[in-house]
Amino acid sequence: MKLLTVNTARPRIVDYTSTPGGVTGIDKRPADGPVGLADPGAGNVGSGVAGDTVCDAENHGGPHQAVYAFAREDLDRWERELGQPISNGAFGENLTTLGVDVSGALIGERWRIGGALLEVTSGRVPCRTFAGWLGELGLPEKGWLKRFTQQADPGAYLRVVEPGEVRAGDPVEIAYRPDHGITVNLCFRAATTEQHLLPSLQIIRDVLNPSVTEKIDKYLARQAGRPRSA
Repeated sequence: MKLLTVNTARPRIVDYTSTPGGVTGIDKRPADGPVGLADPGAGNVGSGVAGDTVCDAENHGGPHQAVYAFAREDLDRWERELGQPISNGAFGENLTTLGVDVSGALIGERWRIGGALLEVTSGRVPCRTFAGWLGELGLPEKGWLKRFTQQADPGAYLRVVEPGEVRAGDPVEIAYRPDHGITVNLCFRAATTEQHLLPSLQIIRDVLNPSVTEKIDKYLARQAGRPRSA
């Protein structure tokens, strides 16, 4: 298991995002040399990757979404399905991995990469900017959000437990694996298409992305307010 590339982006103005000023940081390219990873800090919605940019503060960035990883194997599968080459970083990921079952990783699982220690917090929910970016690349844009969601291999958001530098070629080592069995894939499905699964995530609240715990609480509140059947 290894890190193929570390990908970062500078802000660009586009016509397919709803962020203020139409600015996006989804156009990520492989970086040369080592790149520092660090916790953006409480209340900070920025990226945890040095030299990277987060423009959509509502949906990206912050301590629990400091770094985004996606498997090269999943990019290869989309290449076959879409019929066009997809480069590392094209899905907006900071880390493109090889040999890592990213969407099959457990929530709370920790990875040692280079000098950094990272912890899996959730999957990435696709947004309008993602679809628009694919259109710019010449890939099918229509129906993309639904298609990506149904596939349920969203890649993983990670928080930075220990800051450090990473670079292309670094091994990815599983430093800790919890025993609860809740994967990124399951968590993603619970948060999107199968919300009846949300209560099963209660046992991992302490390591979950807060955006997911909010969905759990809203779901439980709705269930509590429903009248009991006779």
